Amino acid sequence: MIRVMLVDDHEMIRAGLRTIVGAHPDLEVVAEAADGLAVLRDLEGLEVDVVLMDIRMPGIDGVETTRRIRLTRPPEQLRILVLTTFDQDDNVLAALRAGADGFLSKGAGPSELTGAIVQVAAGARALSSGAVDAVVDHVVDQRVIAVDPALASRFTELTPREREVVGAIVTGLDNAQIAEQFFLSPFTVKTHANRAMVKVGARDRAQLVTLAIRAGIHPQ
Repeated sequence: MIRVMLVDDHEMIRAGLRTIVGAHPDLEVVAEAADGLAVLRDLEGLEVDVVLMDIRMPGIDGVETTRRIRLTRPPEQLRILVLTTFDQDDNVLAALRAGADGFLSKGAGPSELTGAIVQVAAGARALSSGAVDAVVDHVVDQRVIAVDPALASRFTELTPREREVVGAIVTGLDNAQIAEQFFLSPFTVKTHANRAMVKVGARDRAQLVTLAIRAGIHPQ
């Protein structure tokens, strides 16, 4: 059973999240908090696998709370999934740099939300399409124009289908959208993406986007 802590300053939102998370057979809500200081206090001595973290809260926000959690609990001990209405690049990058393992919009459906929790609990990252867009925009804004030959050579090891999937990821499409575009199942898309990450040395989907752009694969 995956033990989840819900963090949001709005009681109604926590209630909705509690219903969604509690309905999943592999998830259990073990704690709730309305602000960052409460999170840091309540985590002491509490067994939690995934913290579902809001960004905008009174006192210290979700990014700072994540940063402080990481001072004592590395990702292998506790996973953090940021849930917010703001998919702006500064929020996404700040959260990831602080130590978050995923970034999901509050507009996500129940299955996407619970799937992301399970995904980060298993050690992977979970990024909404909006978060991927933000990472792409950041990289493009950094004016990474010159192609890195060493990186480009890694991408030559991809199969044609893997390269197509990577190209679609760079444009900001999620697995379901890519599956529809190429007439594949979402599971097959995820398999191609995972194999591509292994071949090019990307630890997660966000880094795959960054490496692809530096290798000359740009969003269309």
